[in-house]
Amino acid sequence: MTATGPERPDRGPDVPAAGSDEGVDAPEAGPDGTRWLTPGVASVGAASFFSDAGHEMATSVLPTFLSATLGAGPGALGAIEGVSDALIGLTKLAGGPLSNDPRRRAQLARGGYLLTAVATAAIGLTTAVWQVAGLRALAWMSRGIRSPARDTLLVSLVPREAYGRAAGVERAGDNAGAVAGPLLAAALVGVLGVRHVILLAFIPSIFAAVAITVAAREARRTLSAPGRRRTLSFNLRELRQAGLARAFVPVALFELGNVATTLLILRATDLLRADGRSAAAATSLAIVLYAVHNGAATLAALGGGRVIDRTSPRLVFAGGAAVYVIAYLGFAWEQHAWVVLLVAFVLAGIGIGLAETAESTMVAMMLPDHLRGNGYGVLGLVQSAGDLGASLVVGVIWATVAPGLAFGYAAVWMAASVLAVVLVARNAAGRSG
Repeated sequence: MTATGPERPDRGPDVPAAGSDEGVDAPEAGPDGTRWLTPGVASVGAASFFSDAGHEMATSVLPTFLSATLGAGPGALGAIEGVSDALIGLTKLAGGPLSNDPRRRAQLARGGYLLTAVATAAIGLTTAVWQVAGLRALAWMSRGIRSPARDTLLVSLVPREAYGRAAGVERAGDNAGAVAGPLLAAALVGVLGVRHVILLAFIPSIFAAVAITVAAREARRTLSAPGRRRTLSFNLRELRQAGLARAFVPVALFELGNVATTLLILRATDLLRADGRSAAAATSLAIVLYAVHNGAATLAALGGGRVIDRTSPRLVFAGGAAVYVIAYLGFAWEQHAWVVLLVAFVLAGIGIGLAETAESTMVAMMLPDHLRGNGYGVLGLVQSAGDLGASLVVGVIWATVAPGLAFGYAAVWMAASVLAVVLVARNAAGRSG
């Protein structure tokens, strides 16, 4: 994975160094010339927080809803999550060229947040697995179309040397929302029931649409001129010439092991129930553990963003993948102690917080403004295609062989990702030498 220029060999030769003008048409100073943490940047983080709080309320109880209410098993859950992840990747790819036009970004982001809220909450009204699958897919497609718009909007608000920290704020907001959502679900599920918890997921997402509107207004003020509407194109040749294909090899391997978090919740619930807990008690405890996972991801994203701005996305990404290997071994272990599961959830949270922040920052550093939307779209496609394979295969291995082997399979892909980072770095160093 390469990430900046020749002045710092550990970042690779393909990207201009921080502070240079080569290949970069984004502003080199913050909106006020000094600060990077502006109200717009904070509003992007707030939008991610509120949106994630809403859909994670539904996600945290989805395994129980499918298994206890609709009678589905891990295979169905893996298929639903895998297909949804594939669709989010396709819509991210489509949303990339659209988000290259600054005038479209706010509309795409705001509409995507609202449609995600409606589709997610509607799952609470379903009576069949296929209905859940359709609404989950629609919600994830809405997330996909809005993501490149949000990310390109965020980068337009900050100087280049703060890309990592800005990405860390957005990822931290997302993961902090994923703490609040499960905790709300855990508190409400025993009082209102699973269906009502899913229905209430609509409320936080309204605040997300308001927050992204605030960020869009600040972004409009930073534009030097409105400019003409840009031609829609995937620009795949330019992306390849920028070195994105080579840089995405470790990302692809990572995503092939990045299973849906709902499978982690289901695994924890099964292990906790085997220890003699009731279904409700096991579900509530698993949700709390998942909230801790997201808290760890929040802190890792903030810290990882700062480290990226001082070193490189590649190092932070490799650290995230390595931590994931240990986490998956914890989930593969056939034991029932909640402390072991807590450690596994925390490690997985650190892994995803570091890796996702590094992936987003890498795209921002490697590409100029007119290509960033395309880069985020391709990144989303790579992530989702890998997640599809991870969730489907892990679900099938779990259902037909054993859950321990399923998580061992995922750990192998994470280890391969770490190795790929080393090999890509060596090849880049060889070419620059």
